[in-house]
Amino acid sequence: MRRRPDGGTPRAVTDLPPSSAPPSDAAGLPARAAALDLLTAALSGRAGMDEGLSHPALAALPARDRAFARALVLATLRHLGPIDAALQGRLKKPPPDRVVQVLRLGVAQLFLLQTPPHAAVGTSVDLVARDRGSQMFKGLVNAVLRGLSREPPALDDPDLLAPGWLHARWRAAFGADEARKIAAMIAQEPATDLSFKDPARAEALAAELEGQVLSGGTLRSARRGDVATWPGFAEGDWWVQDASAAIPARLLAVQAGETALDLCAAPGGKTLQLAAAGAAVTALDRSAPRLKRVAENLARTGLSADTVAADGATWPDKRSFDAILLDAPCSATGTFRRHPDVLWAAKPSDVAGLAAVQAKLLDAAAKRLKSGGRLVYCVCSLEPEEGEGQTAALLARTAGLALDPVAAGEGGAPAAGVRPDGTLRILPHHLEGGTDGFYVARFRKG
Repeated sequence: MRRRPDGGTPRAVTDLPPSSAPPSDAAGLPARAAALDLLTAALSGRAGMDEGLSHPALAALPARDRAFARALVLATLRHLGPIDAALQGRLKKPPPDRVVQVLRLGVAQLFLLQTPPHAAVGTSVDLVARDRGSQMFKGLVNAVLRGLSREPPALDDPDLLAPGWLHARWRAAFGADEARKIAAMIAQEPATDLSFKDPARAEALAAELEGQVLSGGTLRSARRGDVATWPGFAEGDWWVQDASAAIPARLLAVQAGETALDLCAAPGGKTLQLAAAGAAVTALDRSAPRLKRVAENLARTGLSADTVAADGATWPDKRSFDAILLDAPCSATGTFRRHPDVLWAAKPSDVAGLAAVQAKLLDAAAKRLKSGGRLVYCVCSLEPEEGEGQTAALLARTAGLALDPVAAGEGGAPAAGVRPDGTLRILPHHLEGGTDGFYVARFRKG
């Protein structure tokens, strides 16, 4: 499974700028073709949508068409379960995968992007006609989409928005009511959250950024478009980082001059937080290419940290640290608001495999902690094996390590997310307007 970004690169942050109407006829076929490639990549189970966004066909499009293709794919993924349920009611047997993807995009155009029916249906038929192996399904695509346009399906049923196996896991972990509330967030397009190098700048730029400052200091912006053009970006005042993703570094509460290790640092949002607080930061990640993003973010914001490409579980450096942050590789199921493809690319076996990696990293982190030092462990996952289970197991096998409970409101922690043991289980509906699902635990070494 992929680790998901928590901040950094100047990428369009809206699904579709309000001023842009979608391509509405055959002239928009390249945008639909790029969306087809992107949807296929997103559901491939490999690098997913991250890989698809760099696809040459998408990069070659004008900005307006590129935004439409991205918006179409995200809308499709956020409603994939209900879309498939609607299609299954009209298909006697599944057509080839390419045809299924075209039908999914057609349904999303009709009912989620409000594309005129003649354009949504016509371009879908044209997409199938372009592929020799799918040409025989032109009539099927036309009939299915026209039939649905006459009898619009409901696409926001929380019981269908998540894959069945994940919804079942959430019911078992959090109860049926909470599971429905989690799933209901899948269909919602998120706002953009920003973390500031100087918290005072959040208040100063709130009006220009069309935002409000949340508990903890995150600014939630209602702006749309390319973040690189927003006030304060070029000056390095802020970086994109979900409100939940910003909490772990705040809970570490580093002081100026303390040594801090960000054990799985890329793409760097948490490294920036630690550096902005005045710590002497070592940012470690096993991926050298991903560390380049950390370096870019540090350069733009004028902050400093040592970057090291190494596996955190086996890093031979013998130093110990006052504070360690471990944002471990995980299934990323809590990030579905911005990355809905994670829900459909995930497999039940992923969780167990990643839990083993997390345990090794936690052991390495505990050994590097100075006496009296703090360790914050977090994952952007909703799965208990990657959160609560890891905390219990670490405490059972590590002498001298104890939980340091988190208080409601501390670092922006929502009260609903504070568990009886003082760890955090943040669910996507715990913050008005939504937030990433996270598990966070803070430890102190005696």
